[in-house]
Amino acid sequence: MGTLGAVADIRVLLVDDEADVRLVMRVGLGLANAGLVVVGEAADGESALRMADELDPTIVVLDHRMPGLSGLETAARLLHRRPGQRVILCTAFLDDSLCEQARLAGIARCIQKHDLTKLPDLLRAFASDAA
Repeated sequence: MGTLGAVADIRVLLVDDEADVRLVMRVGLGLANAGLVVVGEAADGESALRMADELDPTIVVLDHRMPGLSGLETAARLLHRRPGQRVILCTAFLDDSLCEQARLAGIARCIQKHDLTKLPDLLRAFASDAA
């Protein structure tokens, strides 16, 4: 694992069924670079679970509406398998009810897809909060 000064890189797993959304997230994180490393991408919950076990990400950025497992279902399984895993729910359809369901599932942060420019700062803040 690389380092930035004395701070370890924030290893990010991006999970979204839309390749274009993953591209936007990956490019945005690459432009923000400092300490953010995309270690993998998944298009569905089952793939995300396997990749999280293999890649040991610091944070999983997880879409809610995907074929197969929803983001909440994926998060519940992920957190059962990997207690303490940090998860951010990123969805176009965010409301108070979904945020509450996410909180109850163990997801600490939610972000709307139209706010993706805020993702690098959110990832850094989230990683430092949990450190």
